[in-house]
Amino acid sequence: MFNRTRCLQITAALASISLLAGCGLLSDDSAADTKPIVVGTTSAPSTLDPAAAWDGSWELYRNVYQTLLAFPTGSTKPQPDAAQSCEFTDAQNESYRCTLRKGLKFSNGEPLDAKAVKHSLDRIRTIGSKVGPKDLFGSLDKIETPDALTVVFHLKTPDATFPFVLGSPAASLVAPKDYPADKVREDGEVTGSGPYVLDSYKEGSEAVLGRNGSYTGFAKRQNNAVTIRYYTDSAKMVSDLKSKGIDAIYRGLAASEITGLQGPDGAAQGVQVVANVGAEIRYLVFNPKDPSVAKLPVRQAIAQVIDRGALVSKVYQGTAEPLYSMVPKGVVGHKTPFYDKYGHADIDEARKILKAAGINQPVDLTFWYTTDRYGSSTAEEFTEIKRQLDESGLFRITLRSQPWKAFQEGYKGQEYPVFGRGWFPDFPDPDNFIAPFVGNENAVGTPYVPNEILTDLLPKTRREGDRSAGVHEFERAQQIFAEDVRLLPLWQGKLYVAARDDIAGAERALDPQTAMQMWEFYRKTSW
Repeated sequence: MFNRTRCLQITAALASISLLAGCGLLSDDSAADTKPIVVGTTSAPSTLDPAAAWDGSWELYRNVYQTLLAFPTGSTKPQPDAAQSCEFTDAQNESYRCTLRKGLKFSNGEPLDAKAVKHSLDRIRTIGSKVGPKDLFGSLDKIETPDALTVVFHLKTPDATFPFVLGSPAASLVAPKDYPADKVREDGEVTGSGPYVLDSYKEGSEAVLGRNGSYTGFAKRQNNAVTIRYYTDSAKMVSDLKSKGIDAIYRGLAASEITGLQGPDGAAQGVQVVANVGAEIRYLVFNPKDPSVAKLPVRQAIAQVIDRGALVSKVYQGTAEPLYSMVPKGVVGHKTPFYDKYGHADIDEARKILKAAGINQPVDLTFWYTTDRYGSSTAEEFTEIKRQLDESGLFRITLRSQPWKAFQEGYKGQEYPVFGRGWFPDFPDPDNFIAPFVGNENAVGTPYVPNEILTDLLPKTRREGDRSAGVHEFERAQQIFAEDVRLLPLWQGKLYVAARDDIAGAERALDPQTAMQMWEFYRKTSW
């Protein structure tokens, strides 16, 4: 059961850097530039139906679908979007009521009313996609619609974080006539009520967004149209930015490309790079179905061998930093339990761990990664991990890779002994770096059931509206992660947006969930 909580330090940091774009913003009504802003990314949607995606597809969803609540740039808690207001109606935080704005409509003319909200969220659980966001709604019991503008969510257990789930693209609202209650929509179309409509879509290639004239919500659009181009080759993406083929880039830049664009070459080419405080993390997942990985000493020895400092230095060149907890730096409750337990990389200590357990060396393992989700540096990262483990003499690593769709099916099917994943928070809170990875069904597809976390620590924190009150529980959960080594944190990165010098709004284009708010971009020449 996954639940979400207040955005804290990271959101505040995003707010502080967003001031750079505060001068001369066009109003929503005066966005007169008709030439589309063209944005490149390596994060292509896996599906257009929100019931079947808990991944980078959210980048598109945030712009074409609406949610009851949302996170405007700089917000520290969810704000009304399709809802006029929302609140808990009981002291136990088990009943949550939202009142909708009047007159909302989907792009097909269908009313966005309480029944549409219920349909949108019920179908997520009914469809139950293995790669969808159903587990985000684990605390939800049932939804009632006493009238056309009122939705009441009844929860199974106290959950002060439920509003944050409603503010994520997981809770995207869809038109009932176009989205079946019991199956995924697969016609390549979108019927939402967000700031933009999807004018055309070519899978893996391009999404063309046009202004939604009937939109009513929090977003203040600074442009009339956006085209999103999907790349598998970041070098081609950078080349297109330099040659003015695209206006901006988000996600997928290799470290060398970031540093190159930040230097004289980027400036000479008319390119700016905006660095945002980020909670993006990368980690390894160990699948206990594999007989070798099922042995705790094997996992401990890997944790003892991997040199995060060397990994970050060689592959990420200052655009990331070593991470010693699944809860990243900048999020309330962050500790360093993997450093406390394993310290610096130590091959001799790892050998002692394996020898004491009677495990013969080298241990043969296959590591898997995806080729087209996190950028071209992923292959370099796993090559470096293999080098470190192989050179220790304790392991013999085989590398395998798959494009995202096939990779996703593989890890959800528990086919991979060890695999790499990235995590972009649904919103930056310690709960969101612990809860998604535990339970029989979780975000990484390998059951992990630490009883203390599931039955004691998380329930305690979810009763607390003040998230700082749960720091002790979150610290203990991080310690358990380090003891079990079912997940191995590797590094934490910043978020970068590269844009042409004539494009403004890059500083405000990331919401606290790190989804791209395309409406913030505009051309300086249109002032």
